Amino acid sequence: MNREILLETQALTCRFYGKKSLFSRERPFVTAVDEVNLQILDGETLGLVGESGCGKSTLGKAILRLIEPSGGRVLYDGQDMGALSPEALRRMRQQLQLVFQDPYSSLNPRMTAYELVEAPLNVHRIGTKEERQAMVEEMLATVGIDRTSLYKFPHEFSGGQRQRIGIARALILKPRLIICDEAVSALDVSVRAQILNLMRQLQRRMGLTMLFISHDLSVIRHISDRVAVMYLGSLVEIAPKGELYDHPLHPYTQGLLSAIPIPDVHRVRKGEIPEGEIPDIYNLPPGCKYHARCPRARDICRRERPELKRVSEGHLVACHFADE
Repeated sequence: MNREILLETQALTCRFYGKKSLFSRERPFVTAVDEVNLQILDGETLGLVGESGCGKSTLGKAILRLIEPSGGRVLYDGQDMGALSPEALRRMRQQLQLVFQDPYSSLNPRMTAYELVEAPLNVHRIGTKEERQAMVEEMLATVGIDRTSLYKFPHEFSGGQRQRIGIARALILKPRLIICDEAVSALDVSVRAQILNLMRQLQRRMGLTMLFISHDLSVIRHISDRVAVMYLGSLVEIAPKGELYDHPLHPYTQGLLSAIPIPDVHRVRKGEIPEGEIPDIYNLPPGCKYHARCPRARDICRRERPELKRVSEGHLVACHFADE
């Protein structure tokens, strides 16, 4: 069954400028997100993976306009979010919510669990006091927070429980799209599995669409339908989960998968673990950003930047020699 596009980015770019030096007229800048074209289909979970510092979180925040993009567009359900008035954007944000990485610092320590989850309803003036109370109690119960804990403060909960409160706060407005920014990376492994299973149950029950950002390839494999791989602000490969893990085509994707620990000394790794240093982000080389670390780089890789092109149904790769 073909799904409609719920969210699309078109050449989305985010630059951050440093201080001008004494001997230069221009301010140095870092391009954290570099002309990213991405589509998220209604009802799917798209995993976004890459090394720390590659621009994953910046992309997620730019989609929500928590960071103002330097260029490009974000289309939600066909609407250009950059063209909306502040009031229209505030109304649209009911449909797009964020689950943060740190389940402690993302919660106000002076507010109870009940107040934290009720806050979005107050901001958007939804329901009467009695209706809001019923909605908050139902949502907290849905994510596994007992009614006796409604008026506890964040420091009285465990890390997993705090993240459940963060998820409840994101879902209380009944959004269509959830962006999970490293939502389980700060949790223990056993708690991580519980939260991932909870999110999959909630997705099926509420018909959610998710952009799940993580550097953990095993987490991405567990929860995603499709996977996008990011390197130095650019997407280098997008494919269905099974296709990407079984037949990765970009050398960087192959390197990431090769770096996963294997609890079997007799198993042979596929691909080569990336070697060398990441290029200077203030002075990226021409051509492919990965060519200095790529085992199959050639002259064209040093001159021309490869476009993200389709090599098979649903499989896109930014590599001059993906066909090989």
